[in-house]
Amino acid sequence: MGADIKMKEKIIQFGEGGFLRGFADWMIQKVNDNTDFSGSVVVVQPIENGMCDMLSKQNCVYTHICRGLEGVEVQKNNVISRCVKPYDEFDEYLKLAANPDFRFVISNTTEAGIVFSAEDKITDTPAKSFPGKLTQLLKKRFDLQLGGFVFLPCELIDKNGENLKKCVLQYADLWDLGNDFVEWIEKENIFCNTLVDRINTGYPKNENIELDYEDNMINTSEYFHLWVIEGYNELFREIPFDKCNLNVILTDKLEMYRTRKVRILNGAHTSLVPYALLEGFDTVKSCVEDEGMNNHIKKCVYHEIIPTLDLPEEELKEYADDVLKRFANPYIKHYLSSIALNSVSKFKVRVLPSIKEYINRFNKVPDTLIFSFAKLIEFYRTDMTNDDAQITAFMKNATVKEILQNENLWDEDLSYLESEIKKYVN
Repeated sequence: MGADIKMKEKIIQFGEGGFLRGFADWMIQKVNDNTDFSGSVVVVQPIENGMCDMLSKQNCVYTHICRGLEGVEVQKNNVISRCVKPYDEFDEYLKLAANPDFRFVISNTTEAGIVFSAEDKITDTPAKSFPGKLTQLLKKRFDLQLGGFVFLPCELIDKNGENLKKCVLQYADLWDLGNDFVEWIEKENIFCNTLVDRINTGYPKNENIELDYEDNMINTSEYFHLWVIEGYNELFREIPFDKCNLNVILTDKLEMYRTRKVRILNGAHTSLVPYALLEGFDTVKSCVEDEGMNNHIKKCVYHEIIPTLDLPEEELKEYADDVLKRFANPYIKHYLSSIALNSVSKFKVRVLPSIKEYINRFNKVPDTLIFSFAKLIEFYRTDMTNDDAQITAFMKNATVKEILQNENLWDEDLSYLESEIKKYVN
């Protein structure tokens, strides 16, 4: 067993990959080290072939290393008590329902994990989908007349908690589990929407990490971490993240934080990448180290994006400072060509709303973001793009006016920006 035997198993975790081990489990380790929480995690391997065997060989103990401009932090993690593999031991999986100490369910089953499949049956051992497996566990819990769970899904989809609950209720209907079960789901379980943010760089391949023990499950990440949780304001009374200097935020307005991330972090990327690639840069870090590119990023973020957002200005600037620090992380090679994938649709979601809101608030265009829009158009006239073939062909041959008028690209006619964009590209 990995976790201290004095600890109670309090958390069921669907997923054993690098992200959860370097995010949620890293935080739980901090909580155990600094408070009397004394809780451990049981990992459920959500797919047939995973890394649980390798993790179990090490008694579920592994090393996590945070690396960045801040330095290097090495943490030995022993919060996972054991692994359960439903495809190999379905009965053992269902036994988890019988432990009244389990309170939280954490998951990261990729963006495609929270899906409903009408092919799943309650008699499957196990159901194929993650929500199907979960509903099987919940039905067992209900039959035992025990309390429900608090769900903290980490999948990168909008309203992840609401979507997970919706899938569970669909299975309850498909499998005819009864009104009492549905009522129990509604009253006894809390499905939180969450927003997670941390770059996990996984096992350090081609690196010599010196430890005084063998570890085949070493995990690495940046220092920055953010977990925004909506829907359970009592969380800190049960897991005292707030006592451990962790960036966990409880809110009833998660959308404001999602907008902050999309507009500042993702918006900085998207307003930078076409321009930077045209200028011959290859990584985000190389841009931050260049005075001209660094100034471009700062003008976009601090002068034109932040003024369009509604969170406190100091909080927004602090987040932006963190973003620039992350961009400069010497341990992360973030290639511009990778970020450039589907740049048109990214620009529509990440940058265009800032342009429109800036015009709305200040009755003038944001010059640097307009310049970025022009560089996006110029970029699509090269052979460096990686996008849908139809979009690529259109953007390469169309005039600025035709591009701005194309409502299929922008969901609206942007002709009113033509004269401003033509200052930078014809």
